[in-house]
Amino acid sequence: MAKATSPVAPPIVVVGSSWGIRNTFHSLLAILTTVLVVTAISLTQEAGISLVSYNNNNKEESIEELSSNRCDFFSGKWVFDNESYPLYKEKECTFMSDQLACEKFGRRDLTYQNWRWQPHQCDLPRSLSLSLLKFNATALLERLRNKRLVFVGDSLNRGQWVSMVCLLDSSIPTTLKSITTIANGSLSIFKAKEYNATIEFYWAPLLVESNSDDPVNHRVPERTVRVKAIEKHAKYWTNADILVFNTYLWWKRPIMNVLWGSFDDAEGIYKGVEMVRVYEMALRTWSDWLEVHVNPNRTQVFFVSMSPIHERADEWGAEEGENCYGEREMIEKEGYWGNGSEPKMMRVVEKVLEDLRTRGLNVEMLNITQLSEYRKEGHPSIYRKQWDPLTQTQIANPSTYADCIHWCLPGVPDVWNELLYAYIFHL
Repeated sequence: MAKATSPVAPPIVVVGSSWGIRNTFHSLLAILTTVLVVTAISLTQEAGISLVSYNNNNKEESIEELSSNRCDFFSGKWVFDNESYPLYKEKECTFMSDQLACEKFGRRDLTYQNWRWQPHQCDLPRSLSLSLLKFNATALLERLRNKRLVFVGDSLNRGQWVSMVCLLDSSIPTTLKSITTIANGSLSIFKAKEYNATIEFYWAPLLVESNSDDPVNHRVPERTVRVKAIEKHAKYWTNADILVFNTYLWWKRPIMNVLWGSFDDAEGIYKGVEMVRVYEMALRTWSDWLEVHVNPNRTQVFFVSMSPIHERADEWGAEEGENCYGEREMIEKEGYWGNGSEPKMMRVVEKVLEDLRTRGLNVEMLNITQLSEYRKEGHPSIYRKQWDPLTQTQIANPSTYADCIHWCLPGVPDVWNELLYAYIFHL
């Protein structure tokens, strides 16, 4: 389709003395500029978004703080946008994970890549809103110069880390980036060498110590946690400049074994503790560590809320016994909430974070649950690398091995990172 061209205005011809006309023109231009600036600031204030200016040291200075009660990034709708999305191509991301590369493993309906999250009551003019909130890889790398951004948690947080790496990847020459793995595979480090910046992921699915801490061999018949033990993990994320935590799905069982003592101690005491209670116990240990070890003047801390699963199709009105397999459209019902997401667990997180605020440390909640609930078509389903050979029963019934927990990339986690980006820059 040919692009539409704007009509060209006829030239203005001035006859005779021009000083007065130029003076009038400059006055009108000054007035127009003032009106535009005031209008932009007014629109920005009404939407609750912060404008940003730069000083000579290239440090951002917030003109007005983002008002979360007037512009809630997490309340909104998905808008189809195949011009701006995806933000990168799956095959062009050097470090894409086979667990999340749905197109590579046979998925042909790719519209799951073309959705933009539009928050309610944040309708700035597109040119202004994009300049403030659109993901800018170079700007983020500059912000991360000589710094560490560390994601800590389970495989869903690892997916968000892969998303972040892919968002940055194309802006870095091949010879100036690398990935290394240390700590027995628990810590993966993406390095942008020109910026001396690292974007890291640390495997700690329960944040505290557990018998599921091995990044590969973590499937155990009976999960056990040491709810008071976190230093084994925390030493790897100490001194990070931005920390992004998550933990939820690994706690989803009625009773969890809690160990007082070490795994090597035959005298250790084991006790079964109810799900919500043991979750809070662990988060209290985590929050106590943060209070002691994190400098709020240096480090930004985020907690990502629970990522929804779509394993029961009857919850969105489809056939009972089915799941996300074969789904190509999102859930349109506003406010849809699946049974896999436990509000009582989220309330525990909110209570712990509120207590931390009273102690002087602000941890921002990235509340991605509701916006992700709609995206039943965004999971890998059967389109991912299968680590174990499929049985004949599975081959005959693909929904039995469909992954309805993780997310295809490009996809939903890219939006999580756009929201993280907005918080990093505008709070």
